Amino acid sequence: MSPTASAVSPPRIIYGAVLGSPYAARLLGGTLIGRLPNGMAPVAIVLWTLAAGRSIALGGLLSALYGLASVLSQPVKGRLMDRYGQRAVHLPAAVLNSSLLITLPLAAPHGGPALATAIVVAAGLTAPPLEAGLRALWPSVLPDLRLRHAALALDTGTQGLLYIVGPLLAAALASTYSPAAALAITAALGLAGTLVVATAPPSRNRRPTPTTSSAGTARRLASPQLASLFVALAGVGCAIGALNVLAVAMSDAHGQQMLSGLLPAAFSASSFLGGLVYGRRTWPGSTTRQLVFGSAAFLTGWLPLLALHNPYAATAAVALPGAFLTVVVACAYVTTDALTPTGRTSEAYAWLICSIGVGQAAGTALAGRLADHALALAALPAAGAAFALTVLLLTRPDQGAVRRDRHRCRHA
Repeated sequence: MSPTASAVSPPRIIYGAVLGSPYAARLLGGTLIGRLPNGMAPVAIVLWTLAAGRSIALGGLLSALYGLASVLSQPVKGRLMDRYGQRAVHLPAAVLNSSLLITLPLAAPHGGPALATAIVVAAGLTAPPLEAGLRALWPSVLPDLRLRHAALALDTGTQGLLYIVGPLLAAALASTYSPAAALAITAALGLAGTLVVATAPPSRNRRPTPTTSSAGTARRLASPQLASLFVALAGVGCAIGALNVLAVAMSDAHGQQMLSGLLPAAFSASSFLGGLVYGRRTWPGSTTRQLVFGSAAFLTGWLPLLALHNPYAATAAVALPGAFLTVVVACAYVTTDALTPTGRTSEAYAWLICSIGVGQAAGTALAGRLADHALALAALPAAGAAFALTVLLLTRPDQGAVRRDRHRCRHA
């Protein structure tokens, strides 16, 4: 290749270089294993509830409470990691979470729905904040900005696979053994993955970064730009949450149960592949422009669902917004890092995760109310994406801050 061509073409990233960096594969693999309960526990809880002779309504409620408690507690756990270090948070959280999941089938039958609810909520509250912790470690593990860019895309893209593998694994374990065994293995995987991460030197040795002024830091973390970014990401979460209900409604309308899992699986698989493509090279334009472009493409991808009535055409169509989900989320993490003061990154990442999770819960709830109105239900994912894009266009993050972050990382 000529020097001219080399100068014009953005450099490609080899994922082997990312995974070959010290501790990168260990941290990513441990986080994925430790976060499998996020995909397994909700299904295992529903299946255990049914096996115990309770209603599916109770099972659905317990499952939703587990996910909501986990999401809402993220900022608190992120703040604790910034203040006391990752190991001091990850290990106690993993032990408590695993113990509670194992306790559920043993204790709940003696206390009825009230005790089951208390155990499930406590288990969700103590889920280890591995995702936010991993994102906070990438700068120290991968000082090279291009490798970190690829790692973030790979990390973000693989998260969707948890919600394909997790439910399938939980269902298979419950069918082969029992729902109680599925909960026990879920607990074991969560504890094992957390141990892999927490005992790795980058996580074990991470120390809190002193801040100059706690009051000033608190104001900075709650800046309008950062808050608007989190509000926009709630719209992205709304689209994802609505998709799950849309898939169930479509499977019911066409009498094909497999569609309820096929649409989310196609969306998640496309997100993974889109992340691999995005992380393979350095793209032109600032992070802000990539974020806005990705959000616009994410919105455009949902529009065909308004006209598609064939379930398999709809399954193919959701691959387009799925392909741009990783672009949006990865750029949002980079922007969050640029706008967050030193010593508060874990908490900021946790707020980002929380905003998407709350948006998902809202999208699922709204979609449930619209389940009998096919056109409105099909339009809800696009509405969530449109909300996200509108907020980003009205309150663009400071491009200068992002550029300063890039400059700082390049000379780190």
